[in-house]
Amino acid sequence: MRTFLSIGAGPGMGLETAERFAREGFRVILSARNADRTRGLAAQLEAKGYAAEARAADAGDPASVAALVESVEREFGGIDVLHYNAASMRRAALAEQPRDTFTGDLAVNIGGAMAAAQAVAPGMAARGGGTILLTGGGFGLQPHPDYLSLSIGKAGIRALAHGLFERFREQGIHVATVTVAGFVNPGSEDAKAVGERFWQLHAQPAGSWTVEATYTPAG
Repeated sequence: MRTFLSIGAGPGMGLETAERFAREGFRVILSARNADRTRGLAAQLEAKGYAAEARAADAGDPASVAALVESVEREFGGIDVLHYNAASMRRAALAEQPRDTFTGDLAVNIGGAMAAAQAVAPGMAARGGGTILLTGGGFGLQPHPDYLSLSIGKAGIRALAHGLFERFREQGIHVATVTVAGFVNPGSEDAKAVGERFWQLHAQPAGSWTVEATYTPAG
C-alpha cells in the first residue's frame, strides 16, 4: 500500500487532501502538534473505511520533522507522497508582531517545509520516485500588511517549490504547490477542491509535470 504523509494536518485542506489520496488507496498518516486533535481527524477517515493513523510532530522543529519522516519510512517502507500543510496564521502588522514570535512563525511557515523536503528526498530518490506537495497561499503573490509572517512564509513556499522543481524532477521526484488565493473553511467545497488540485498535480504523467496550480475560493 502506498503511503501519504501529511505534516500540519488540520480539519480543512489538510484533511480533505488526505481523504482524496485515501480514496485512491493510499495509507494516510496525519501529523501535527496537537496529538488529540490529529487522532480525531484520523478517526474520521477510519470511520469511512480508510487506512489512517496519527502522529505527533512539531512542524517548527526541524529535528521533529526529520524524526517523523524517518519513523514513517522505517515503519511503512517509504513515503510515496508528502504533503506539507503547516502554517502559523498569525494576524499582526509590523508594529504588532512580537519580536520573539517572528522567527517561530517562519520556522513553521517555511522552515518545516525545508526540513521535510531534506528528510524525504533521499528515500524517494533511492526508490526512483515520489511527490512532495506544498500548500501555498495568495499572500505569497500579494503580501498582506496584516499577515506579514504568513505572507513571507507563503512566498518562501512558492520559492521552495520552484527552486526544487527541476533538480528534483531529474531524480524522479515531483515537487508541486497549490497557491490558494483566499481563506478556506473546513468542510467546505473549497477545501475539497484544493484537495482535488493536489491530487491532479500528483497524477500528472512524468513527462507533463507542472510545479504550481492556483485555486481561488468561491467566496
